[in-house]
Amino acid sequence: MSAPEAFQLSLGPLTGVAFGPDRTEVAISPNNNEAQIYKKNGDTWDLQHTLAEHDKLITAISWAPQTNRIVTCSQDRNAYVWTQTPQGWKPALVLLRINRAATCVKWSPKEDKFAVGSGARTIAVCSFDEENNWWVSKHVKKPLRSTVLSIDWHPNNVLLAAGTAESKAYVVSAFIKNIDSKPAPTVWGDKLPFGTICGEFNSPTGGWVHDVAFSPSGDILGFVAHDSSVNIVYPSSPGSPPQAFISIRTPSLPYLSLTFTSESTLIAAGHDCQPVLFSGDSSGWSLSSSLDDPANSKSASGGGGSGRVVSGSGPGRLNNAAFGFFKDADTRGQTNRASGGAGGSTVTGGVAVGADGMLLTVHQNSITLVEPYEWDANGGVGKVVTAGKDGRLVVWDVAGKR
Repeated sequence: MSAPEAFQLSLGPLTGVAFGPDRTEVAISPNNNEAQIYKKNGDTWDLQHTLAEHDKLITAISWAPQTNRIVTCSQDRNAYVWTQTPQGWKPALVLLRINRAATCVKWSPKEDKFAVGSGARTIAVCSFDEENNWWVSKHVKKPLRSTVLSIDWHPNNVLLAAGTAESKAYVVSAFIKNIDSKPAPTVWGDKLPFGTICGEFNSPTGGWVHDVAFSPSGDILGFVAHDSSVNIVYPSSPGSPPQAFISIRTPSLPYLSLTFTSESTLIAAGHDCQPVLFSGDSSGWSLSSSLDDPANSKSASGGGGSGRVVSGSGPGRLNNAAFGFFKDADTRGQTNRASGGAGGSTVTGGVAVGADGMLLTVHQNSITLVEPYEWDANGGVGKVVTAGKDGRLVVWDVAGKR
């Protein structure tokens, strides 16, 4: 497995990240009300465009790979769809009709609609109104009782998964007449009028559900919660209990994001600052390894301005020590402070810290995004990308880990 590529795009947190169709462009929000589009130029990312229309912090960005449209949402309760023209990127109005901040956004697989989660206990499913030349929304409200923190689309373009601050993950229908054709039956159901609840699942001990994700087939749902759990649901049939509901309680800090790389593997990342691989099937799942392997990874301690590749040596040496630490805590109940190693480094709470105070991981702060970055000839995920509160993008090779 090759060493990860790390890029410093911002000195502060990245509150929104979305890659363009060919992965040579990326749209980010550096913790403000602007979206910046960078283009890769060798080992650097160069700023190309700035999208400035929002009044408050941009919370999420989604880039449609086929239509090349960008949608942004913000704490100002608005969303804009951006279309590239010879004169630059032009925004189109979205009638969200929400009275609280928008928290997450994602294009559907067919890119004919998108969904926006919000603090208004509402999911706005948006489609284009050609007559008025704007985007209109249809709301999913029941049974939501708290902020929607994350969303993900099923491959059939109709079902939508949502994670909420009420410690639940939902699967709901986002079917819109005159836009969607009747979907084929799935394990989630066959009668899917708009707003139908196809699944409702609690986090094990009541932690906020930070992220949700469907497997590539859509037949498995995964979600991570603030109780440091990773949960995998295998539905059976509509109205019946799941075939399997597997919950992995980890001694690590909570995960904030996850993505499936196959039907039997997923990668989760969060406050421990390193992406971790889980694998299994309906009979059981387990934590396999950390992608942040010090034998292969480059240091993220080096400087480099915005858009420059981060390289050097140093942090990353004792990630296995940190990984082993919380594995020991799981198997032998060891939770005391572990010390020693190169440079007098220590491991506290599952996070390894060097003598210079730098984390011994490529990321130096919480990872807030993990998603597929590159696919191989067979359609499998070959690389994933992570982004975090340290302003870094890191590309990880996962070939052979599926």
